[in-house]
Amino acid sequence: MPSTDMSTAEFLLAEGRPDDIAVIDRTGHHSYAELRDQVALLSHDIGEWGLEPGSRIGLLSRNSLFWAAAYLAILGSGHVAVPFATGLTPQDVASKAAFVGCDSFLVDRALTRRFEPALAHARQVRDDAVQVSPQDARPWRPAAVDPDADAVLVFTSGTTSAPRAVRVTHRNIQANTDSIISYLDLRRDDRMLVVLPFSYCFGASLLHTHLRVGASVSLSDSLAYPETVIEAIDRDACTGFAGVPSSYQLLLRASSFASRALPSLRHLQQAGGRLPQPQIDQIVAAQPHARLFVMYGQTEATARLSYLPPELLRERQGSIGKGVPGVTLGVLDADGVEVDAGVVGQIVASGASIAKGYWDDPQGTSEKFVAGTLRTGDLGRVDEDGFIYVVDRQDDFIKSWGFRISSHEIEDAVLELSGVAAAAVVGRPDDEAGEAIVAYYTVKDGEVVTAVDVLTHCRSTLARHQVPHEAHEVAELPTNQNGKVVKSTLRQWAARGVNQAADPEKEETLCAPG
Repeated sequence: MPSTDMSTAEFLLAEGRPDDIAVIDRTGHHSYAELRDQVALLSHDIGEWGLEPGSRIGLLSRNSLFWAAAYLAILGSGHVAVPFATGLTPQDVASKAAFVGCDSFLVDRALTRRFEPALAHARQVRDDAVQVSPQDARPWRPAAVDPDADAVLVFTSGTTSAPRAVRVTHRNIQANTDSIISYLDLRRDDRMLVVLPFSYCFGASLLHTHLRVGASVSLSDSLAYPETVIEAIDRDACTGFAGVPSSYQLLLRASSFASRALPSLRHLQQAGGRLPQPQIDQIVAAQPHARLFVMYGQTEATARLSYLPPELLRERQGSIGKGVPGVTLGVLDADGVEVDAGVVGQIVASGASIAKGYWDDPQGTSEKFVAGTLRTGDLGRVDEDGFIYVVDRQDDFIKSWGFRISSHEIEDAVLELSGVAAAAVVGRPDDEAGEAIVAYYTVKDGEVVTAVDVLTHCRSTLARHQVPHEAHEVAELPTNQNGKVVKSTLRQWAARGVNQAADPEKEETLCAPG
């Protein structure tokens, strides 16, 4: 169990050796000594503001040395970090900052012009103010903290109009970090290629775990040019890569990931949504020397909740595994009673990494956090050996012709077609069926898969009530800033009609007869 009064900043920097590389970003290689110097200087600047302990401080930056130093400085000063995704609009940032009472920011200067409307009246320190020279060096004196005090407010990627921020404590981060390190067997010589934003809990956990063991992270600006990710893994001798399903789907579709040897890779991490088994198989085949960990998590649980060991990927196909060390997972019925093997219920979690609740949202907190447990909102089942399988998100089930249909099963069927790169299935209101099933898909570069192909294949492999009513090829599936497919957008597309959804030059559409 982590120290009872050590801030998460101290906890994360305890093992890093001064001359070892901590962060590789667009400006170069940066040592732990440099990182600590920037943390000390930013901590001094924060101290000059005279804030009350526990004040919320915004962090608005691309992934960088500055992001890491600013985050650690906020935590080490006894305040609460509020990371903002750089894909937000200035209005989004302003409304979210007002919601949590955040009027101080540490800011990447490259973003100041774009976000000036949100920053105009805020206290600010920009990243160009932390260029450390020997005469600027300051001792770092981190504050003692209550382990159950808020450390970070993490905005969820939900679709509600009101902001929702998860209250993650120092104890939560430290417990989850040590848990992830233990099952991944992370070491000082590991180096993670990071494409996920640090404002996302999965991205932040990559920073947490690698700093904690004195390892390093190499930061890639985005996945817009997938081959640059492959080149960075090779150039920086990265031992790890982590992504959400869309990350891997893009690498498989539009890079040399499946054909280029990357001998430095030791492990791969996948979370942030379900990756269908055919694509898991492709990843394993592409880099067979790298161990692939399929994981499951939620922002409300700091990051990771479960993992499936790589050696069980074939034996336990489709499973999210069992709880990470320190986390207990169960599947309960509507009355809160544990279900029998094979019966569908809601996945529930407990453990030291479960957050305190939501900021200023007592109703949401009481519904999600019940008697020390987290109600995940995911429906699943457990097998005789205790391995858990997610059936679908509670909100993503499709109710059609009296059947309750899992979108995952239909997506798996679509992805069995070799030319399909990604697929997502939603329901749209229908007077007769209740909901009509609508499938959206993208194809691999150079491949042709028509809507006729999709519907014909589904008819041959699925029960009649599971066959989509419509299939639409689109240029890209809509994703949020963390790379997750946004099904609420797809439902809007489906409700408005096909032409709202697709690239007109690429769209292929077919509706199933009666």
